[in-house]
Amino acid sequence: MDDRRSSQAETGWDRASALWRHPAQGAESRSVVVLGIDPGLANLGFGVVGRRSGRLVALDGGVISTPAGSPPERRLADVQRRVDDLIARHRPDAVALEALYFGQNVRTAFAVGQARGVVLAAAGSRGVPCHDYTPQQVKGAVCGSGRAAKDQVIRMVQVLLSLPAEPIADHAADALAVAICHANHAPLRDSSLTATLAGAR
Repeated sequence: MDDRRSSQAETGWDRASALWRHPAQGAESRSVVVLGIDPGLANLGFGVVGRRSGRLVALDGGVISTPAGSPPERRLADVQRRVDDLIARHRPDAVALEALYFGQNVRTAFAVGQARGVVLAAAGSRGVPCHDYTPQQVKGAVCGSGRAAKDQVIRMVQVLLSLPAEPIADHAADALAVAICHANHAPLRDSSLTATLAGAR
């Protein structure tokens, strides 16, 4: 997906000024914290969402960009390092990724698959579980319809997270949407697991 704006560095959402910035260390004491990822090699979107008592809040978000002229191994190493930094900073309970879909052309799908791999590696090295969601699942969780248009998803991300303005970067908005999708599913997953364990006793 095309960005409205790309950034070379990770940044976060400032609810007061509608700019992107990093929150203060330790500022996100939430019951559940999810790092959402819209994978890509040129532009990887990320969004950190906290859920507490049924309320969702954006903790961070932005785009990790890598220069097209750099060797792919260096670009992937840079993505992995910066995602690892995000995990260390926010200590998410889970990483949620948009699943690879086969409507993409081969070159794009290959690059996205590589980016997904280093995200999974970064999460795995820190023991953080990962979950995949299809674009249709994300749209359904955010908009109530798996066929929602992109502009509708962006508007609903703003509404659900009470943002002062729409996210400027499309990749960041997509990542926040993936995080919202998992944050809303997490209580259901926990309830299902508890019921399964109880039934097995």
